[in-house]
Amino acid sequence: MPPIPFQSIDWSLIPKTEHPGESGIAHWQTLQLLGLRIRIVEYSPGYIADHWCQKGHLVHCLEGEFVSEMEDGEQFVLSKGMSYIVSDDLSSHRSVTEEGVKLLIVDGDFLK
Repeated sequence: MPPIPFQSIDWSLIPKTEHPGESGIAHWQTLQLLGLRIRIVEYSPGYIADHWCQKGHLVHCLEGEFVSEMEDGEQFVLSKGMSYIVSDDLSSHRSVTEEGVKLLIVDGDFLK
């Protein structure tokens, strides 16, 4: 991954894209750099991801609460101020939220 020079991010200037879940909607604001993706993701109330993800992430909960479900049935509840990290291909997980949540998600080549 090439060096990243100092830069500030004004998230209000980054457009939101809509991604439907099994139920509910996810809105993403994405900054894509070479080998690194940084997103603010908001899940609507009642959101359930439409797939099991095996990609690695650093996830930090900015607002609200969500459950990170593992395909084997294990569940982790994360609320404002909590984070999780996992490398690529080390879990099969999906996000679920009853009330809605806002997350900062970072992923990329460093998690392979």
